[in-house]
Amino acid sequence: MSKDAKEISQKALKEFLSEAEEIIEKLNQDLLTLDRSDKRGRIDPETVNEIFRAAHSLKGLSGMFGISRMTTLSHNLENILDKLRLGKIQLSPRLLDLLFEAVELLNRIVEQTSNGEENADSNEVEHMIHRLDAAISQSGDETGGGALDVLHIEPEILGVLTEYEEHRLLENIRQRMRIYKVHARFDLVTFDHSLGELTTQLKVLGEVITTLPSANATKDTEIEFDILLGTNREERELRGEFARSNVAVNEVLYHQPSPGEAPAPMTAPVSAADTVDHLVDDQVGESIHAVGDHDAGEEGIGSLKSVSDTVRVDIRKLDHLMNLVGELGLIRSSVVRLGDRIKAEHGFVGYSIELHKINKVLERKLAELQESVMDVRMVPLRQVFDKLSRVVRKLSRETGKRAKLEVEGADTELDKLIIEELVDPLMHIVRNSIDHGIEPRADRVGMGKPEEGVIRIKAAQRGNHVVIEVTDDGGGMDPEVLREIAVEKGLLPATEQVSKREIFDMIFLPGFSTKKVVTEVSGRGVGMDVVKENISRLSGIVDVDSELGKGTRLTIVLPITLAIIQALIVESGGKPYAVPLNSVLECLTIHRDDVQKIERHEVLQLRDAILPLARLDRLFHPEQASEPPEKIFVVVVGLAEHRLGLVVDRLRGRQDIVIKSIGKSLQNIRGIAGATELGDQQTILVVDIGALIEESVRRRD
Repeated sequence: MSKDAKEISQKALKEFLSEAEEIIEKLNQDLLTLDRSDKRGRIDPETVNEIFRAAHSLKGLSGMFGISRMTTLSHNLENILDKLRLGKIQLSPRLLDLLFEAVELLNRIVEQTSNGEENADSNEVEHMIHRLDAAISQSGDETGGGALDVLHIEPEILGVLTEYEEHRLLENIRQRMRIYKVHARFDLVTFDHSLGELTTQLKVLGEVITTLPSANATKDTEIEFDILLGTNREERELRGEFARSNVAVNEVLYHQPSPGEAPAPMTAPVSAADTVDHLVDDQVGESIHAVGDHDAGEEGIGSLKSVSDTVRVDIRKLDHLMNLVGELGLIRSSVVRLGDRIKAEHGFVGYSIELHKINKVLERKLAELQESVMDVRMVPLRQVFDKLSRVVRKLSRETGKRAKLEVEGADTELDKLIIEELVDPLMHIVRNSIDHGIEPRADRVGMGKPEEGVIRIKAAQRGNHVVIEVTDDGGGMDPEVLREIAVEKGLLPATEQVSKREIFDMIFLPGFSTKKVVTEVSGRGVGMDVVKENISRLSGIVDVDSELGKGTRLTIVLPITLAIIQALIVESGGKPYAVPLNSVLECLTIHRDDVQKIERHEVLQLRDAILPLARLDRLFHPEQASEPPEKIFVVVVGLAEHRLGLVVDRLRGRQDIVIKSIGKSLQNIRGIAGATELGDQQTILVVDIGALIEESVRRRD
């Protein structure tokens, strides 16, 4: 293979893997929908169809790229889902669990293929298929008669139904639905759009069983369709709904055949594609394939997404683009200083004013560019919450506890990189809620609680931050028990007095666990400390509160983005620092005598509240700290309900910055989020507001 051909092949594979991720994500969402509809007692056939089509697409596309493990597993899933949608097997809880596991395996195969591990875990697929086959054999066939030969329906209708459509027709009849044939006539040029609108209207009224082109068109410029609809609506009501000349509604009457009556003969189905081709070929010179709910097994392999309104972009390219925006901002700052120098040194006031005008336009356009790039990077939290729904479902079965997940604010958006880093912390918090928080069924009933526990996740944007609350209605945490464990593990002296908040915060210490027995879910003492570490790395904070017998609440506060932000440049002890502007609430000018001390901690009386203070020079350069001047500045910062005053010597102004990672020697210094470069090529530290506020809260307690 030539170098160019290899590059094209690699690019196509990358495109497929990206599309496969989207298909698998949709598969998971549809399986959750299927689970909910199954619990309500009625499976939505369209959802089963969607899952079937997704498995079919994965089979075909993975076969094109020679990913045999994905092809084999997808083919097996396709067969199972085909039997399910045809009513040949029943959906059992065990089968649904395995479908979730199979989709997780498909996701792992995609990840392994992306990493060049195409042959990893070859036996895993075979084992999964064996388990799926065993579950099918246990589920049994659908009970009751299901053949259409017990019904008396016009042969011209029976003759064009696929096996799936026959099954859906029977289901509607069993549910005592009325069956209607909706005949519609459309202009040949715009029929696809018009048919789509009509189908959408009909789906609101009932189930569209099949859509087929009719060969009875009277004009060469028109095309006609017959749509079979199952609904509980009266014929008069439907006709009123579609009182227009191009749509006719007629009820299809059916009854049980009398004894000895021969069943209606099954005629060979007319090819829908051939019918449409015949009608349209002379008009447009190209084939138009039938539109409708056809068996996906009869479709072609398909293709990678064709004409679309969206384009996939590697996140690294967006990072590079964001860095360029930041560098352009630095160049703009240099232009401002140049204009000031021209005015000061040469007296060219006119040129300086003109330069400042141009700079204002450049500033505006850069802000628009930055906002546009940020919009591209933003993704909804729904992607994470859907994964958590699967975790709750799985762990509920593993632990024998009943629990459900309720979500609010799933459309709240965060930077994609923050979303990716947020998955594991939220996953662990939810696992802990089920394993540690939600009580066994019998215990809950004995306490007068509902048998099913509830885990609620609520997300909302507050200014430039997103607040995520995870609450459960479980047993809560006992501060006395936590204290005993801390003393037992040597994390707390037995005689030391600590606040309730400090005791709760101990769950974030490495090795701390309330579980006496290690399980597959938790109990190893590894987890909540990593949760806190990961959230802190995202310049966020995590807070916990609990009430014994009522439940626990964890609150996470995160910045919307870490890519490019506005910062307030300050000086303290002669050194400049960048304070993220999204955390700045206000700036104050005070006399140093206004600073008071409470239990050795500096505070400021701010209106009706006591504001704790922190001096940046003493935090980061204690050996160089000096006595502050008489007039000092206080930058009031906040996250959620927490407030802190940063004492600085000077406010230098506002600037857009790109946060860069720092060397290993500075990574472990608490309170530093990274570094940035100013317009004069000076590198300064970026303050981690979340870490400073957490430290302030800990000191107060």
